[in-house]
Amino acid sequence: MPDDTQDVISGGHLVAKALKAEGVDRIYTLCGGHIIDIYDGCVDEGIEVVDVRHEQVAAHAADGYARITGKPGCAVVTAGPGTTDAVTGVANAFRAESPMLLIGGQGALTQHKMGSLQDLPHVDMMTPITKFAAAVPDTARAADMVSMAFRECYHGAPGPSFLEIPRDVLDAKVPVAKARVPEPGAYRASTRSAGDPEAIEKLADLLVHAEKPAILLGSQVWTTRGTESAIDLVRTLNIPAYMNGAGRGTLPPGDPHHFQLSRRYAFSNADVIVIVGTPFDFRMGYGKRLSPDATVVQIDLDYRTVGKNRDIDLGIVGDAGLVLKSVTEAASGRVNGGASRRKEWLDELRAAEQTAIEKRLPSLKSDASPIHPYRLVSEINEFLTEDSIYIGDGGDIVTFSGQVVQPKSPGHWMDPGPLGTLGVGVPFVLAAKQARPDKEVVALFGDGAFSLTGWDFETLVRYDLPFVGIVGNNSSMNQIRYGQKAKYGEERERVGNTLGDVHYDKFAQMLGGYGEEVRDPADIGPALRRARESGKPSLINVWVDPDAYAPGTMNQTMYK
Repeated sequence: MPDDTQDVISGGHLVAKALKAEGVDRIYTLCGGHIIDIYDGCVDEGIEVVDVRHEQVAAHAADGYARITGKPGCAVVTAGPGTTDAVTGVANAFRAESPMLLIGGQGALTQHKMGSLQDLPHVDMMTPITKFAAAVPDTARAADMVSMAFRECYHGAPGPSFLEIPRDVLDAKVPVAKARVPEPGAYRASTRSAGDPEAIEKLADLLVHAEKPAILLGSQVWTTRGTESAIDLVRTLNIPAYMNGAGRGTLPPGDPHHFQLSRRYAFSNADVIVIVGTPFDFRMGYGKRLSPDATVVQIDLDYRTVGKNRDIDLGIVGDAGLVLKSVTEAASGRVNGGASRRKEWLDELRAAEQTAIEKRLPSLKSDASPIHPYRLVSEINEFLTEDSIYIGDGGDIVTFSGQVVQPKSPGHWMDPGPLGTLGVGVPFVLAAKQARPDKEVVALFGDGAFSLTGWDFETLVRYDLPFVGIVGNNSSMNQIRYGQKAKYGEERERVGNTLGDVHYDKFAQMLGGYGEEVRDPADIGPALRRARESGKPSLINVWVDPDAYAPGTMNQTMYK
C-alpha cells in the first residue's frame, strides 16, 4: 500500500497518520465497508484494531480509554446504524467530559442525497452531543480534520468530537505533497490555566480564615491529574475532603482528611464550601444542598459551568490541579493556614461519619439470604487492593456501592457519569485492562445493566483480558421498580421492570470465562478470590434481595 515514500496516499492512511500523531495506539471498532481503508492505514502505522460486537461498546471503550490514560480515545464505526449505535457512547462521554473521537463512515460524495447504503445526516445528529462535528470534504484534508477534531476535544472542559468521512474520500488517493499532515505536538496549545491571580488570593484568604471549610473534589481533579495538588491543599490547610465521580480515590481510605458519609452534614454546616470540577447538577441537588449561609466557591475548566443553577461567591475558571496548587502556595505562611483551629470541625465530621457507619453496620455484616446488597458491596470493598480499578455499571446495586466501596488509589474508580448510562461496564473493562494490563479490574454489574452490552464478554475472552466481574442479580430493574412502587402502589410495581432469573455464571462459562453462583453471603469472598486466581474474565452471579433498596434510590427526587 502507498506510504510517505511514494507519490500518493489514501484518505484512510492519512487518518491513521493523524491518529498516530495524536498518540492513539488502538482504535475500537465494528467493521463496515465504508471504513476499511482506515484499518489498512492503522496496520501500517502500528495502531491496534480492537473489534467488538456492538458499536455502543466501541464508543464506551474509547471513552473509558481516555479516562484511564489521559489520552483521547478513538472509535471507528460504519455509516448509518453503525454510527447511530455509537450515539449513546458519545453522549455518555459528552456528559462525563471525556475526550474521544468517533469516526463514522458515510456514503460516497458522488452519491450525496441519492439514497446510498446507510446514508444518514450524521453530523446533524451528533452536533448537540459533541464539542465538534463535521464531515471531511476532501481526501487531502483527512489528516488535518482529524487533528482539528482532537484539538476541539480540549476546548474548555474535555469532551467528544465526531467526524464523518465519505467512502470515496477515504478510498481516494492524493499526492503526498498536497495532503496536510500535522506534526505530533505542533497543533495544540496548552490549555492549563492557573486561574485569575486575584481570585486565587481571595480563595486562599477565605480558607485561611474559615472555621468550618469543606471541599468537594470532582472528576476534573483526575482529568487534570491534579491529585497531588488536591492532597497537598487539604493536608496543609487541614480541610475535610469529599470526592465524587472520577475524583474518588484522590485520598485513600483511612486518611484523616478522607470523608464520605457526612457530606450532607458538612454542606449544611460549613462556612466555606469549595466545589472543584463538578457541576451543580442533579447529583448536587442543583446547588440547593449547600448551606445558604456558606461562602461558596466553584472551580471548573468550563466558564459556562461556574455559577450555573446556583449563585456563588467566587468562581475560578482553570485547571483544577494548578488552581489548587496556587491556592496552597498563596495560603502558606499565614498563621499556619488556619489549620490548627479546625481540629474540632474535623472531629465533629468524623463523629457524623461513625454514626452513619454504625447505622448500616448490621446490613453490611448481614448473613441473610437472599443476600443483602450492602453485604455484597462490603465484601467487594474488602476484596479491593491498591491496584484494583473498580467499575460500577448498574442502578440500585451500584448506588449501594457508592456509599461503601472506596478505591484505594487515584484514577481507580469508573462509573458512567451524570448521563447514568447502563452498559458501560464491559467496554470500560476492555479499555481499562488494555490500557493498564498491570492493574486488576473489578466490575460490579446490575443484572439489567450487564444485559445491554454483555455479549462483549466474549471480546474480553478473545483478547485474554482477565477481570473479576460480579453481577448483583435481583432479576429486576430495581431502581425503577422502587419508584413505581412508591408512585403507584404494590399492585403496579412490577410493570416493565422484571427480568428473568438468568444464570450469568453459566453465560461466562459458555463464552470461555470463569463463572460461579453465590447464594450464601459467606461464599462471596471465597468466590471473588477464586475468580481472581482463575486468570480469566469472570462473572460471579450473586443473588441479592430484590426487596432491599439503596437509600440513594429512595431519596431520588423523581420518585417524589
